[in-house]
Amino acid sequence: MNSNKKTARIVGVLFITATAAGFISAVFLGPILAAPDYLAKVSANENSLLIGALAIFIMGFAGAGIAIPMYPILKKHNEGMALGSVGFRIIEGVLFSVSAIFLLLLVPLSQEFVQAGAPVASYFQTLGELSIMGLNFGMVIGGMAFSIAALMYYYLFYQSKLIPRWLSVFGLFAVTLGLASYLMEFFSASAAATGVTPLHIPIFLQEMVFAVWLIVKGFNPSAIASESAK
Repeated sequence: MNSNKKTARIVGVLFITATAAGFISAVFLGPILAAPDYLAKVSANENSLLIGALAIFIMGFAGAGIAIPMYPILKKHNEGMALGSVGFRIIEGVLFSVSAIFLLLLVPLSQEFVQAGAPVASYFQTLGELSIMGLNFGMVIGGMAFSIAALMYYYLFYQSKLIPRWLSVFGLFAVTLGLASYLMEFFSASAAATGVTPLHIPIFLQEMVFAVWLIVKGFNPSAIASESAK
């Protein structure tokens, strides 16, 4: 197996890991954080919350990890954009990790809340809301960083023909919808971590198809050979 084929498979596996982890986090966290009595829900479903937090950590590390094997491939076509994509994916990973930490803070807070008799109005709710706000803004801004990096990727893929252009075009379309969703969530301060919005579905499908393509087909060898010849 040549190095480019190996790189494509590594990237494909990381894309699947990051996307699957994001889906798992939404499944486990959505029913808990969307509930009006979320502090009581957290206390009663600590394992689900811990799984969701772990999934967010994995998503962040896998997303940042994609940038490492991708950079040598993309820098041959546009070093500036390739470096920019690395930066945004690192920002994504850091912010998702910070979001997971905010999420974990809800565990001891929920325990204290239940032990105090679940008071209707107290500093527990205030601290809980602040934790969820930190979680949401970290996820939203991290999602924006992911979207910008993905736009760079698919633009370079379209120019270089490293993957079929139909896949690059759909990637640009799907990422644009996802970025629009993150922008709406940012300005509305909605709970981005509690579920998947319809605008996120295209990029979920795109990244699964893209990942499978890389694992099975790899990058276009003629495009790599053409750039190497230059």
